[in-house]
Amino acid sequence: AESNKMASPGNFDREPSATRSTPDLYEHMSREDLIDRVQKLEAHVTQLRNIVLKHDGTHSGQKKQQRDFDFNKYNTRHVALKVAYLGWDYHGFVVQEDSDKTIESALFEALLKTRLIESRDTSNYHRCGRTDKGVSALGQVISIDLRTNLLTGVGVKVREGGTACSRPGDNTTEIRYVYILNKVLPPEIRVLAWAPVDPEFSARFSCKKRTYKYYFPKGNLDLQRMNEAATKLIGEHDFRNLCKMDVGNGVINFTRKILRADIVVLSQVENGYSMCELTVVGQAFLWHQIRCIVSVLFLIAQGKEDMSIVEELLNIEIDINNCNISYQYS
Repeated sequence: AESNKMASPGNFDREPSATRSTPDLYEHMSREDLIDRVQKLEAHVTQLRNIVLKHDGTHSGQKKQQRDFDFNKYNTRHVALKVAYLGWDYHGFVVQEDSDKTIESALFEALLKTRLIESRDTSNYHRCGRTDKGVSALGQVISIDLRTNLLTGVGVKVREGGTACSRPGDNTTEIRYVYILNKVLPPEIRVLAWAPVDPEFSARFSCKKRTYKYYFPKGNLDLQRMNEAATKLIGEHDFRNLCKMDVGNGVINFTRKILRADIVVLSQVENGYSMCELTVVGQAFLWHQIRCIVSVLFLIAQGKEDMSIVEELLNIEIDINNCNISYQYS
């Protein structure tokens, strides 16, 4: 009913017609009329503000007090969540100290709001991988302990000192994790599916392979050269020359295995804007490894570098300072 009032100006005191230009209207008004006009407008704004407050469930600055939630009445369940997101407006996936505009921040805000976790520190959380600023994902996987209705089952952990067994209500139907999370998550972040997993499962350490895709217009790129260069990446190599050093986080092993690297044309058009898909599949990746790989492949496709540069960068015995290569992250 209140929202109908907002949409219907007839519910308020009528204001003087605004069909005339505002300067002309005010120039011919006396001081008393101007004061009266201001008072009416202020009262009008107050009416609108009160309706908005009522519509939001608050009034006069008073908020409904949330009831304390007793997590001891519930067990937890180790699950895997499959998440998709459009990362264009986010500063990457992982939580950052200087920004709360990350995918992970939004996920934990939703998990806490829906009382599926008590805190991040106690949630046994692992992520499959991380994405940088502006990067999207269609199949990111995280593993985490969530509140559960069940007393037994795959992934169910009985809370020490808990009272789940004596809790009244349904203890056989699981919580609708996907539904309740998507109700509170931003529209550009969606939970696609969930699955119960063994307590030892880790989205990071149990992952068998990871897939990255780049989409770009063909333009004048030589895709044959690009594909030939990409095949040289397949296998187990030391990628220290094709990544950003992350020794501060204890990364001293730069050997990684690439399972697949190729480029295909998705749509064939005559104007040079055929869309292409570059796919790189590996067991694990280093910091900015994909960015560096794609940058080198683009230089080769543009004819600015020879295909031999890939082998030179993968050969750690060669001094890359003599390779005369300068590439920027794509």
